Amino acid sequence: MGILNDDAVVIKQPPTPGDNTLITVNCPDKTGLGSDICRVILLFGLSIAKGDVSTDGKWCYLVFWVIGKPTTRWYLLRDRLLEVCPPCTPALSEIFYFRPEFQQPKPPAVFLLKFWCTFDRKGLLHDVTKVLCELELTIKRVKVFTAPDGRVMDLLFVTDTRELLHTKRRQEETKSQLNAMLGDSMISFEVELAGPGVTANPQGSAFLPQAITDDMFGLGFSGINMGGASDRVSITIDNQLSHSHTLVHIVCQDHKGLIYDIMRTLKDYNIQISYGRFSSKEKEKFEVDLFIMQVDGKKIVDPEKQRVLCSRLRMELLHPLRVEVMSRGPDTELLVANPVELAGKGRPLVFYDITLAITSLNMRIFSVEIARHKIDDREWEVYRVLLDEGDAALVPRSLIKERVVKNLRGWE
Repeated sequence: MGILNDDAVVIKQPPTPGDNTLITVNCPDKTGLGSDICRVILLFGLSIAKGDVSTDGKWCYLVFWVIGKPTTRWYLLRDRLLEVCPPCTPALSEIFYFRPEFQQPKPPAVFLLKFWCTFDRKGLLHDVTKVLCELELTIKRVKVFTAPDGRVMDLLFVTDTRELLHTKRRQEETKSQLNAMLGDSMISFEVELAGPGVTANPQGSAFLPQAITDDMFGLGFSGINMGGASDRVSITIDNQLSHSHTLVHIVCQDHKGLIYDIMRTLKDYNIQISYGRFSSKEKEKFEVDLFIMQVDGKKIVDPEKQRVLCSRLRMELLHPLRVEVMSRGPDTELLVANPVELAGKGRPLVFYDITLAITSLNMRIFSVEIARHKIDDREWEVYRVLLDEGDAALVPRSLIKERVVKNLRGWE
């Protein structure tokens, strides 16, 4: 299997406070490595200000300048980045791009966290989500029930990045952190391995009515209108500049996870990035230049393939997530659809951003369902959030949608 060098991932803090932190990755290459690295950076709530990536097909060198936070745990970030890097081997005679063991990792164990609270309050679910994120527990599904007497039962199906939740020590750590946040309101807390019905059927039992899929995934979907300039995406393809690579030039509005959205799209198409440079420009614009090639090592010269790739990139940059606010009988339901990579991973921190947006509107969440659905040959992770009837009546649905979209895209 081999090991990674000590300098495979280096994080260098800026000499001047407020400047960007430098992250360098120097390791064997594989298909989608850039996507995996950008996903980890996004998972830690960091934004990429600029970057430079290059590879010779066997070894790669990636440099990212990221906007850090005072609370960023840099040592954990380095550990997580090392985990997605392929191991070094004595001889690098084979290309790492299409090694199956890198493309199909073993799925992590799913655990059920179940706890009762004496009362509900605004922001409770967001506070719970924040604690779990800090513990590196990833929420896969959620069910929240509010009893007539006001008590709340939370069922959270999670995976553990550290793969230690089966141990008593890790379970006690989780209980302690939640208890510190919930205080005396916590009645009980349990952790157990989720049954085979959950792990074997991640799509769950939730059903999406045809009206919802038409509104959120139809050809006419336009998302929230944030002004004419915000929806401008320029994508051009040039095969003249390089004799061996296709150049893709992108100019668009910056948003949270922008580089991840581009990288995961190319990863799904099995497209290799040999060299790339990207950086933020004036007026909140982001400019990206990528020299790419197909799985066969050739340029993309077929006009139809070029059209399909540009169309997909444009869609992912305009609407990386789908958001709608609808009626569910007399109640108001928020729906957010998160695209899932072919490798099975969804965008991180989506539920955290949703609950943060709802909390900022001073609203309560009555119930939540998270399930995966196959829609138009793509898998989506769909969050169905039923809002408290009394709170929802006081806040316009357009405002709910706007706040959630802005939070998910980092525009606030």
